[in-house]
Amino acid sequence: MSNTLSILGGLTVEQFLSEYWQKKPLLVRNALPEIVGMFEPDDIKALALEEHITARLITQNGKNHDQWNVKNSPLSSKDFKQLPTYWTLLVQAIDHYSMELAELWKKFAFIPQWRRDDIMVSYAPKGGSVGQHFDFYDVFLVQGYGQRRWQLGQFCDENTAFVAYQPLKLLPEMQVNFDEILHAGDLLYVPPRLAHYGVAQNECLTFSFGFRMPNQAQIIDRISDSFADQNMTKTPILDIKRSTSQPIGEIQHAELDDLKQKLLQAIQNHDDFENALMALISEPKYPDHIPELEAINAEEFQDYCQEGFSIAIEPASRLLYRQLTNQTLAFWANGEQCCLHPSSQMIFKQLADGQVMSLNTFNDDDVIQDIIEALNDAVLMLIEPLN
Repeated sequence: MSNTLSILGGLTVEQFLSEYWQKKPLLVRNALPEIVGMFEPDDIKALALEEHITARLITQNGKNHDQWNVKNSPLSSKDFKQLPTYWTLLVQAIDHYSMELAELWKKFAFIPQWRRDDIMVSYAPKGGSVGQHFDFYDVFLVQGYGQRRWQLGQFCDENTAFVAYQPLKLLPEMQVNFDEILHAGDLLYVPPRLAHYGVAQNECLTFSFGFRMPNQAQIIDRISDSFADQNMTKTPILDIKRSTSQPIGEIQHAELDDLKQKLLQAIQNHDDFENALMALISEPKYPDHIPELEAINAEEFQDYCQEGFSIAIEPASRLLYRQLTNQTLAFWANGEQCCLHPSSQMIFKQLADGQVMSLNTFNDDDVIQDIIEALNDAVLMLIEPLN
């Protein structure tokens, strides 16, 4: 039996995954007390004004506050003057700018790293909201400051109708079957496609730990690019076995099925299918957030070792691996396959799995070379020792 997790309200990982994950919501009181006081509202407003930040300022105007407006980044201090009564500021990928917040991903280690999207923060005064809506991804809503009322409704899909002539995909109605106020530290898991509606009860900050999946169009597009580079997949397909004639203008079901099956077989047998997928899911969502650092050399690396520095994944980067049939590991970082020395594989596996590792534990020249390259590519980052 696995240990229970406080962030899941005392459920085991197996219980949560089998009973709640992508099935039904879960409310846990005081699930993440570490987030309380980590940010103040002024911190978020100041961050939204910085360069490279992805943010949206959503306002409600009109007599019944039924006209919505969206201003995308870059934002300026002028945007926050003479605001209407109801407004919300959304700042994406705040975990890329706060190591303290990025550390909280470890609380969700029961979901693979490649599923992570980012941590978004929603800042709103009393009454602020983004309306009734649904998302196609899993999200853990964590209250960091103030209180927000959450209502949950019906499951929706790609055919669900939205309110016309609005810049947001708003639901015209919601069948409320959950109505609770979240306080600082509380967590609400909302599965994909479940309608939800959050309204600030006072000045508040809500952090959204999002988990996404690629869509089929993205996968097909990536595989198509891979096929275009292969002679085998550019060779015309053999015709179906024919024994009788047919009208020359007709394409029969058997012919269409034959083409479909041959395409599926090509995908299943294509050597680069997994590589194309790994490249896709290892791509960073916000490549502009990856810092451009001055390259370090072996001598500087030794200086960092002596000073007690550690290394970990850069929050804006992605480092993933898969096991090959010969029991070796293949690594991808930020959409590119990594060529690592054999002696580096288990070390990079631990780093990809979220571990922080001290530099002074490395003495293999090949490992040091791989680490330096990963640091210079900002796949890994240096962490100063705590004094």
